[in-house]
Amino acid sequence: MTPIDTMQRQLEEIFTPARVKTAPEDLAAWGGDWTRAFRVAPSAIVFPQSIDDVVQLTQLANARGLHLVPSGGRTGLSGGAVASDGEIVVSFDRMNRVLDFNAADRIVRCEAGVVTQTLQEYAAARDLFYPVDFASSGSSQIGGNISTNAGGIKVIRYGLTRDWVAGLTVVTGAGDVLECNNGLVKNATGYDLRHLFIGAEGTLGFILQADLRLLPAPAPARVMVLAIDRFADVLNVLQSFQRGLTLSAFEFFSELALTKVLDHRDVARPFAKPANFYALVEFDADDEEAALGAFETIVREGWVGDGVVSRSDAQAQSLWALREDITESIAPHTPYKNDIAVRVSDVPAFLDDIDRLVGTHYPDFEVCWFGHIGDGNLHLNILKPEDLSADAFYERCHRISPALFEAIRNRRGSISAEHGVGLLKRDFLHYSRSPREIALMRQLKAVFDPKGVMNPGKLLTP
Repeated sequence: MTPIDTMQRQLEEIFTPARVKTAPEDLAAWGGDWTRAFRVAPSAIVFPQSIDDVVQLTQLANARGLHLVPSGGRTGLSGGAVASDGEIVVSFDRMNRVLDFNAADRIVRCEAGVVTQTLQEYAAARDLFYPVDFASSGSSQIGGNISTNAGGIKVIRYGLTRDWVAGLTVVTGAGDVLECNNGLVKNATGYDLRHLFIGAEGTLGFILQADLRLLPAPAPARVMVLAIDRFADVLNVLQSFQRGLTLSAFEFFSELALTKVLDHRDVARPFAKPANFYALVEFDADDEEAALGAFETIVREGWVGDGVVSRSDAQAQSLWALREDITESIAPHTPYKNDIAVRVSDVPAFLDDIDRLVGTHYPDFEVCWFGHIGDGNLHLNILKPEDLSADAFYERCHRISPALFEAIRNRRGSISAEHGVGLLKRDFLHYSRSPREIALMRQLKAVFDPKGVMNPGKLLTP
């Protein structure tokens, strides 16, 4: 019996043959994520249904020197769920149950494979609200969201995934099961290990269950889209709205991004006259009078050329589609993505710097900007020309990354705001983390995963 046959037999003893896949089409489907930029070559896909399944698998990996890669909704954009070197992919598709709900605490316990939208709908059916939201909520999974500390479109009001995690059940790389925090509000008993696993991209261990806080259902919302010619005016607009009301979202996108959405989908252009940039503002319907007052101010100051406000939920969804459909609309153009963050006050000058940098090096490339301007998170997407191969395009874009990341370091920003580091940004981590920080991260990895079985090669260089 070959080593591969032996491995498959041992996996089938843990999972049963029906929950082990090795067919080429299955390896291709579960072995990658949305980056599409890395080789996909796992040796097997397994589907745990219990904590004990994952414990046994981790013990086997330690004993046999196997490597494990976690797989959720596979919507990641940094290569964090890519298995490119014979790893075993651990799919959480079958650990997808809501396990418990406590109305007094407003805490729901769910398994890692629960889809974000499923949790949102579960909360809504109880007149509650799970506020972490983004374009991939229909397919992303809770475990992946926690492992990347996902942000999304409502961070300006509700914060990141980290802010809603009340407890975690994890299996470490050593095969230990940890119950972290147990849903407590106050727990002053030393190190809060829960927060080490949030954003760790599965490199310390795998998240199996999570206790998540819910909120009372929010008030009905209104959405306003604004036409802005000078990007420097975007912050003036943001500050004008923040003076009089609480925003749940403040997004921006460029005319090029809007054009790609209009080409891809049957949606209406919001204004007859194009603008260089657009801002999308969401606020409570009860604050509409204050919002209209702010709109009058920004028009009078010359910061905004036009605007439209939703009058129904359907219209609000149509306006949101102009922003949320950008990622899908530019996908056919093989975008080279950068998910970066600086302080909000630095955004206009930083965007000008990067525009000049990209324009100087690649004047023949289209550059598509959008992002969560209210929290300083920008998405820079360089689009591939039709006459250039994907490999040549990625190589040229990769060549500019050091200059781009140096500009980010100069402003004390982040090379990855919400997508994670994975494989895509791994070699550039030192632009956002000091040598001492990286050394401490390696030491933490060695404590929780001494044999390096958990998602090897991600986040930290081998």
